[in-house]
Amino acid sequence: MDAFYASVEQRDNPALCGRPVAVGGSRQRGVVAAASYEARAFGVRSAMPSVTALRKCPELVFVKPRFEVYKEVSRQIRAIFAEYTPLIEPLSLDEAYLDVTQNLKGLPLATQVAREIRADILRQTQLTASAGISYNKFLAKLASDYRKPNGQFVIRPEQGPAFVEQLRVGEFHGIGPATAARFNQLGIFTGLELRQQTETFLRQHFGKAGSYYYHIARAIDHRPVVPDRVRKSVGSETTFEEDLTEEAQLLAGLQPCLESVWAYCERVGMLGRTLTLKIKYADFQQITRSRTVLAPLASQAALEQISRELVAACLPLPKGVRLVGASLSNLETVEDTAGKQLTLGF
Repeated sequence: MDAFYASVEQRDNPALCGRPVAVGGSRQRGVVAAASYEARAFGVRSAMPSVTALRKCPELVFVKPRFEVYKEVSRQIRAIFAEYTPLIEPLSLDEAYLDVTQNLKGLPLATQVAREIRADILRQTQLTASAGISYNKFLAKLASDYRKPNGQFVIRPEQGPAFVEQLRVGEFHGIGPATAARFNQLGIFTGLELRQQTETFLRQHFGKAGSYYYHIARAIDHRPVVPDRVRKSVGSETTFEEDLTEEAQLLAGLQPCLESVWAYCERVGMLGRTLTLKIKYADFQQITRSRTVLAPLASQAALEQISRELVAACLPLPKGVRLVGASLSNLETVEDTAGKQLTLGF
């Protein structure tokens, strides 16, 4: 979807149309969750501090997020997808992979499928979507950014390797700023330079991910579209109006995050074995601390106990804290956990 949250707000409030809009908090500690294309023209981006966004665009209009509305629109869009294929792999509320090799409409070309889906979305939601079309997930994801907003772009099989070689490594989906910097330190700046490396070399420097980088540099990606992906983690975080400097403040600020994580676990019947604490200091330096246990954490009290131990490992605080967060990973269903316990009992 094109600037999804901001576009929903402009759709529902015509007074916002044509204006630079940011969804998020406008306070001193606020962060931009999404920006309209009018705001992006000024350099406003998601995850940008609100004060920075306002400096770039003094006319910026901040709107509080309405996640229940965004979720409902997302459900509408996925219902449209399901009219064309059952092979839908959601990535977020506003993005998904679709395998349309055998589509329910019997359309011969993926480009035609994409056009019809985009037209259905516009007709039913009054929102625009862009599509990337290719023979694997990696290239389709790259292609989806090439005709935004309200367009589509195709990378054909004979074009794949040449398309990849001209990209900067930082433009590869799955390579963030830190990994791109590591590539640059190794003298690797483009897809062509990445393709010139051996798989052994890449594994030496990037571990298992090295094999993935080796293959995508050759436009090879055999990952299937997997419907109903199992969620790998759940997390929550809070940004504070004033910096925290004491352990008690940190624990109190972390408590709502733990409650949110546990509420999700109870709602969907999932438990996890790895709790990760995230701390962002006043100067935006960020650290994480994790603890993995043998058996899934089966209560909110268990989450709180480990969080206290993780916080203690970060003391004394070297500087003020502006944000804390908690996430739970290595998730499994309650049924799976019970099955393992029964097996052990025998």
